Amino acid sequence: MSVLKNRRGLSKLEFYHNARRLRREITNLLLRDFGVRDKVRRVKTDDGEEMTVIEGYPDWLLEEFRRNIMHILRNLMMNITAGNTIYPTNDGELVLRRQHQTAAIVNCEQLLQEMHYCEDVLPVALAKFLPFVDMIEMEIKLLKGWRKANNKIVLKK
Repeated sequence: MSVLKNRRGLSKLEFYHNARRLRREITNLLLRDFGVRDKVRRVKTDDGEEMTVIEGYPDWLLEEFRRNIMHILRNLMMNITAGNTIYPTNDGELVLRRQHQTAAIVNCEQLLQEMHYCEDVLPVALAKFLPFVDMIEMEIKLLKGWRKANNKIVLKK
């Protein structure tokens, strides 16, 4: 007999699945240029003709945000993967695994800061970024739980 989905606990790799989902969702946001729309307005020239003026954000700015965020997301996944592949058999491996876990948490904090900076510079509604901020904060909690579970590993000398 199976357990109902709403009564199941978190899987041991929830931090990994959440990070993959986070990477996919943020990549989709980046593909949509953060949801920023160009401002289109009509102006009359001195000749009395109407012109359509499109004001947008420079491509270099959006590309810079995209590159920074994608780099942080990649580092997050690489640190999670590196930490998860180490099953410590000595103190050195335990320290190395913890370093990767801490680096993944740092990547999440960097991602939060980059998202806040995008919000400051681009005219994006806060509601568009809130789901991503929530996902990042959830990832931080999961990673800290994973790191804390490392303390249960006692290496016998």
